[in-house]
Amino acid sequence: MAATLTRPGTIGRAAVRWWNTWRQIAHLGALVLALMLSPSTYGRAWRPAIALHVVRASAPLVLWFGVVSALLSVVIIRIVLVTAESYGLSQYALGLVVRVLVLELIPLVTALFVALRVTIPAAVELAAMRRAGTLDDVRGSGGDPLRGEIVPRALAGVFSVLLLAALSCVLCLALAYVLAYGFSPYAFERYTRLVGQVFTPAVSLIFSLKTLALSLAVALIPLGSGLHDRHDTPGQASLELQGLVRMFMAILLIEVTSLVGNYY
Repeated sequence: MAATLTRPGTIGRAAVRWWNTWRQIAHLGALVLALMLSPSTYGRAWRPAIALHVVRASAPLVLWFGVVSALLSVVIIRIVLVTAESYGLSQYALGLVVRVLVLELIPLVTALFVALRVTIPAAVELAAMRRAGTLDDVRGSGGDPLRGEIVPRALAGVFSVLLLAALSCVLCLALAYVLAYGFSPYAFERYTRLVGQVFTPAVSLIFSLKTLALSLAVALIPLGSGLHDRHDTPGQASLELQGLVRMFMAILLIEVTSLVGNYY
């Protein structure tokens, strides 16, 4: 009976904690986004930290992510081409490849990859700095931890997603042409016309906004979770898991919104 009576209170406290955490993450995201768009953020004082985190987050991933992306693209493109040919639907195969791989899968996979390799580890690092009092020490010595520690890591996550997504899309389009037409240049006009029919102005706008939204989600939500989550509650999930769950919720909302915009 006592457990039944205390359960609504427990659910209520969990709901309040969930709302407060999302509110704090949204507030931090708004501050970071405003600083990203501010020219003063890229001044001489903050430029070295931004360059360090951007290079550290992107340079080690470009080569091997490009190789893995190319291999997966070859496998998927070949499967689609062979399957379409067996059903007599070869004329629709490349359009399907562009829609499924370039429009849908590549931005999503890239965002998840960057989250696991870059932004979630950065969030754990910031959480450790917060618990150790490093951020308070920076603030006490006259520094700005938001500009010096948080914004560079967020910019690194956004830049890494955009860079790797662009690289993967170019590789996928090039491989689709080679696998469908070989190395002959005579089908290039027909291929560009087909790609242009897929990337209408509306679809191109939705694709750009979706990729940007995914990059912001995987950059800001884990960092916000790392700075605002507290782990003094027994049985509370780990920082990585909580940030991952919140990020998946945002990514699902972005994906559903883009699908509605593209196909309805």
